[in-house]
Amino acid sequence: MSDGIRCMWMRGGTSKGGYFLADDLPADPAARDVLLLRVMGSPDPRQIDGMGGADPLTSKVAVVRRSARDGVDVDYLFLQVFVDQAIVTDAQNCGNILAGVGPFAIERGLVAAQDGATQVAIFMENTGQVAVARVRTPGGKVRYDGDAAISGVPGTAAAIPLAFRDTAGSSCGALLPTGHGVDHIDGVAVTMIDNGMPCVVIAASDMGITGYEDRDTLDADAAMKAKVEAIRLKAGPLMNLGDVTEKSVPKMMLVARPRDGGAIAVRSLIPHRVHASIGVLGAVSVATACLVEGSPAAALAQLPEGRSLTLGVEHPTGVTECVVTLDARGAPVEAGMLRTARKLMDGEVFA
Repeated sequence: MSDGIRCMWMRGGTSKGGYFLADDLPADPAARDVLLLRVMGSPDPRQIDGMGGADPLTSKVAVVRRSARDGVDVDYLFLQVFVDQAIVTDAQNCGNILAGVGPFAIERGLVAAQDGATQVAIFMENTGQVAVARVRTPGGKVRYDGDAAISGVPGTAAAIPLAFRDTAGSSCGALLPTGHGVDHIDGVAVTMIDNGMPCVVIAASDMGITGYEDRDTLDADAAMKAKVEAIRLKAGPLMNLGDVTEKSVPKMMLVARPRDGGAIAVRSLIPHRVHASIGVLGAVSVATACLVEGSPAAALAQLPEGRSLTLGVEHPTGVTECVVTLDARGAPVEAGMLRTARKLMDGEVFA
């Protein structure tokens, strides 16, 4: 395509990618996906002929439009563009890319900025849920600089608190799609859970690892990854996700006892490569699994008391703190997290 396509490249949380207005992309999903594969340079492990960064975390897209829904400002569709396969999937949310949606919507004039801070209600099309982002807007303009730090991102930036409501079962139909806190697949105890991200939570020791290894070490462990993938393929239908052979969900979470002051330690496969940190909604689902009686995560977690729990999820590059609010029965009713975002480029991209 010789004509440029308007887009903004942003870092959202610990991911980055292209943010597009829906009207600037083809309406036909197949044509849109072909274009986005060209934009990212996929399929190619280096993505040398496109904007992708040769990693799933840097090969992501947000499609944003003004919302017609009551109480919602914008609709957000997340698309994962595979790196080395010609696949674009909407099978999951991305809470990291979500962090940039509020600033993007304000910058594009979809939401009027207030003086001081602006709340942006975002409908997540992938799962039909709503998140509310609070964006710093002194003088009615988005500010990206600030003093908030998140693990996995150097330096500091303006805080963007995100509040998620009614995320339980957003992709699978229920928080525990099998109705059980613990199931067994291939003789291994697992918790299949969806509190915003479909995940299979397994004790790292059951996969022959400690759960404290670095990313490169685990990515090189072909035997462990094959065992994890066999479980994932069997978990997909049980989680109402169907055949997940070519899907990026469920994510596979290998948990261990915390050792840096958090509630749980985790190594996340997304699903075939090890995450450099952990996705926002993946962290929320793992934190929630710590509250499921008898689960592998609960057996290893160190939990505080109370109805509003701050749970640190330790990962290879630091700790992601989740706040899970429980109702009187102990069921999660709201989850929150602090993220940051930064505008990297605004202009046109060519496909």
